[in-house]
Amino acid sequence: MTTGGIWKHTPRDALLLLFSVAQFAVTIWLATAWEGASVPWRAGGYALLAVMMAYNIIVISHLFTHVPWFTSSRLNGLVSLLNSVNIGQSVQAYHLTHVRNHHRFNNDLKGTDGTTRDTSSTYRDGKDGEHAPLLPYVVTGALDSLIGRGREILYVVRLWRVGAGDANLLSLAARREPRRSKELRQVQADRAAHCLSLVLFAAISWQWTLFCYLPSFFIALAMVNVQNYYRHYGADPSSRATDSVSHYGRLYNALTFNDGYHQEHHLSPATHWSQMPVVRERRRGELDSRPRIISPVPAMLGFLDRRRPLLHHGTATGGAPSTATETRRRSA
Repeated sequence: MTTGGIWKHTPRDALLLLFSVAQFAVTIWLATAWEGASVPWRAGGYALLAVMMAYNIIVISHLFTHVPWFTSSRLNGLVSLLNSVNIGQSVQAYHLTHVRNHHRFNNDLKGTDGTTRDTSSTYRDGKDGEHAPLLPYVVTGALDSLIGRGREILYVVRLWRVGAGDANLLSLAARREPRRSKELRQVQADRAAHCLSLVLFAAISWQWTLFCYLPSFFIALAMVNVQNYYRHYGADPSSRATDSVSHYGRLYNALTFNDGYHQEHHLSPATHWSQMPVVRERRRGELDSRPRIISPVPAMLGFLDRRRPLLHHGTATGGAPSTATETRRRSA
């Protein structure tokens, strides 16, 4: 699906760009309005900032890392800079860790070496073939991300270049030149944009930066981890057609550019968001050939899905999922 002109796939991606620009503008406004603001206003600012950052990571930047919006690599580079400021981390680094690690290993179980190949797998810190408990997965993951971003600030001494300490990024970057150098330069530029934005925020209001931005960023990271946890909780990682969880609510998918089609996204991660319902229909035979989980609620509210089957039990024990009949009935 191509359109010609500046948009690589569809002008509807302008909605994603509009949100990105609006988020940056609102963030600056929140910083400038912090001084003298009432307690209810500040509380609303916390919530708004956290939700915007989480939404950008889960939807906007996530979609961009898979399918860049523009035909021009320079325009895509500028979007990466903008959203690196919006999400507090390099969008190019997000692309490397998410697309080339998570979508390669798809929330895998532990191997014979005692760990998972997917570094964000919900099984990584679990025991006996189980998911890690929700709270440690969410909090530890958010803390690790926050510490990692703090470490990147210190990279100013090397102008934020990717160095020997970034072994994971170096292993995920393209092998061939000039693509490899281009990706690593984009990580460097993204980091610089993010760190310099912190200087700007502090110059506007160091109190807002310290007491609002940083706590909201941590909350956003935690929200993202909740989302990822319930996108995979209970799913069967033994098959590409059952290793994640979809939610087909019309309102949610209208507001999130079909983010609920997560199993379809795993099957075809390079497909544009507008085509996810088409992927579902095209792969229906594969999707319906064995039990899988379809959630009645969005992943962020996955804890409300009390009746969710645990299909991974069958994978961990080598047997058939004990709740397969129930899953097929709910998935119909």
